[in-house]
Amino acid sequence: ILDAGNNTAMEPYRAFIADKLDATQQPTGFQAQSFFTGFGQTLANVSLFVFPMIFTGVIGKLYTWVYASFFLGAVCSIGSIWWSMRTTPEIPPTEAELKVMRQQTLDVFTPFKEIVHAFKEMPKVMWQLALVYLFQWYALFCYWQNASKSVALSVYKTTPENKALYAEAVSWTGLVNGWYNIVTFLTAFLLVGFARKYAAKWVHFTCLLLAGIGFIAFPQIENKYLLFPAITGFGIGWASMMGIPYLMVVSEIPKERYGVYMGIINMMIV
Repeated sequence: ILDAGNNTAMEPYRAFIADKLDATQQPTGFQAQSFFTGFGQTLANVSLFVFPMIFTGVIGKLYTWVYASFFLGAVCSIGSIWWSMRTTPEIPPTEAELKVMRQQTLDVFTPFKEIVHAFKEMPKVMWQLALVYLFQWYALFCYWQNASKSVALSVYKTTPENKALYAEAVSWTGLVNGWYNIVTFLTAFLLVGFARKYAAKWVHFTCLLLAGIGFIAFPQIENKYLLFPAITGFGIGWASMMGIPYLMVVSEIPKERYGVYMGIINMMIV
């Protein structure tokens, strides 16, 4: 439910960039989102290391700092959406667009029909991206769900049964994840130049390759400090994943379908 809610809330921001910026500004716009995604996730992951020092104790079966993390996340999520709605005026439709809208017969099934038609007319690049996403996001969820366990086993030689040592492994994983997000926001804007100089698909391919190499090395490492160079590849890959695919797609889809196609890309993630 949380993942579905986050995806539903964040999806319009992709179409927002495409609507607000022209073609020359879109690479910077999408990578700006990548930058702030990395920066926000850096703060979130560092909090896993800091919060246990601030919010001590246990509530029920969970540590107090876990509750604090989710509550702060809820405030940030709701606050950011409220701020966007308050500060961003809606682009009014043109007379031609209004004329087309008035001529359309709308009913409760119209949105579903539009999605079906969008799938039928989906450009080739999106079908190719769907296959990439199948493997890419499978790998990412495997990492996010098992990173702490991997660090606990390979570095700390422990399991969740040893709560004290496992908590230390979780905290260190938070720092490692914080590092890859630092790499993300440090490299996000660099990818803009590469995407303009070379084809965006080759930039994305190279970044995914670096991420894959890092993932292969990660569970083999026993020195906790060497986890940082290993996860650097994922940081670069994450910077690309948050912006470059949308840049590849936006030039191939009609403006009136920015929203539905960005939503379909989010469906590929799930």
